[in-house]
Amino acid sequence: MKIRAMVTITGLVQGVAYRQTTQQTAQRLNVCGWVKNLPDGSVQGCFEGEESDVDALIGWCHEGPSRAQVTGVQVKKEPFSGQYETFNISY
Repeated sequence: MKIRAMVTITGLVQGVAYRQTTQQTAQRLNVCGWVKNLPDGSVQGCFEGEESDVDALIGWCHEGPSRAQVTGVQVKKEPFSGQYETFNISY
């Protein structure tokens, strides 16, 4: 089953290559969507794909890249939209 998840990651997640490594991990897992920095220092993502692949990416978000210090991951699952064909970094 395909799903969408809106994810917000908090902690030391900006300036540590979090978006780039999220994009690489999403592409490896065949997950589409986007990731971006938010003004409050958190990172937000929209992940779409097979539920098991999206869940694997969410699991990865709890750790992130080696320099990140993740303190929280909020997830809101939504119906799949199919509007994304790739995974991009949004600015």
